[in-house]
Amino acid sequence: MTESGVTGGDMTAGRDDLAALYKDLHRHPEPPFGEVRTARISAGRLRGAGFDVATGIGGTGVAGALRNGDGPIVLLRADMDALPLLEKTGLPYASTVTADDGQGERVPLMHACGHDMHVACLVGAAERLARTRARWRGTVLAVFQPAEEIAAGARAMLDDGLYERFGAPDVAVAQHVFPHPAGTLLLSPGQVVGTTENLEVKLFGRGAHGAQPERGVDPVVLAAAVIMRLQAIVAREVAPADRAVITVARVRAGHKENVIPDEAVLTLNLRALTGEVMRTLLSAVERVVNAEAAASGATRPPQIRPLSSYPVLRNDPDATARLDEAFTRRFGSARVAALDPMLGGEDFGLFGEAAGVPSVFWGLGATDPARLAEGDAPGNHSPGFAPVIEPTLPTGVDALTTAARTFLGAP
Repeated sequence: MTESGVTGGDMTAGRDDLAALYKDLHRHPEPPFGEVRTARISAGRLRGAGFDVATGIGGTGVAGALRNGDGPIVLLRADMDALPLLEKTGLPYASTVTADDGQGERVPLMHACGHDMHVACLVGAAERLARTRARWRGTVLAVFQPAEEIAAGARAMLDDGLYERFGAPDVAVAQHVFPHPAGTLLLSPGQVVGTTENLEVKLFGRGAHGAQPERGVDPVVLAAAVIMRLQAIVAREVAPADRAVITVARVRAGHKENVIPDEAVLTLNLRALTGEVMRTLLSAVERVVNAEAAASGATRPPQIRPLSSYPVLRNDPDATARLDEAFTRRFGSARVAALDPMLGGEDFGLFGEAAGVPSVFWGLGATDPARLAEGDAPGNHSPGFAPVIEPTLPTGVDALTTAARTFLGAP
């Protein structure tokens, strides 16, 4: 018998079931706020485990509460959305899905950030906690969040009354797969994720025939000048000891090879570890864009429009220490390492912030150690990224279960 009171054969069947769920989710990615199928599957699994479930929270969000007497409310979060990338993993369950990107283009979709693994792990943990409710008291609040990739899902669920429906948690926890050895956990107190700002920059020129450039103002040349100049901001305006990134992620202009277009549009991704450095980046971007537009004789001042932003994510020191001890006891010190601060974006911290309670976010190693040793392992947001199922999936289920029990009351 195991700790859950089921036989080893049943545990194997459960592991196979979760692996099949993961493969299915990976094969069927969905865009931010379009996670209809994923939400339906998640809600069904929660109901089957005895959770009180609500759907459509903040659009496509799902939450379920399993109440088991008096005690703390522990929120466990998994994000659901995928990315507009053409999958190149070569897996037999690779995605071939496409979707409208909201701007008139059909784009491929894939789970290039591992949110499918997050969903499968939370389903597994929720079902295990339901089976082992004799071991804990309180409420497990399982949250399947939409639109993490556009920094909108957590806020949408909170604004739509998540806590009014289920009660505010006493602690919030979440995990995220990273290209570290599969089966390891990465955890540190304090700041673990920096701040991100995504911007759209629209540059205005004057259209003309490709054979008569003197009659126009070429926004493509202007865009090129802006792109090159932006690269000097981090190199020359941010201290070497600070960390920051400016990425021009998308450039759109024109429709035909012999027409100089009227405008060009850039999509920018700005990342920094601190709010102070982010303010430096935003100010410099505005200065550079306006100055290059003036130098090029732009017909109108450029437009700079915020698209989305992620706040700094910090782990509560006391809650992190409790979880670090629990993870070390459960998995052994060799499988628990420090999570270095990173320049990624993550809106999970809003769940703890909105309730005024501690939150803890940890990394889940998801890459074959042999491939890491070879030095060619794809990272998150790469078309080649996909977690290895074993031992990533069972470790993720176990980590979420351990975290929940750490903060729930004893029977």
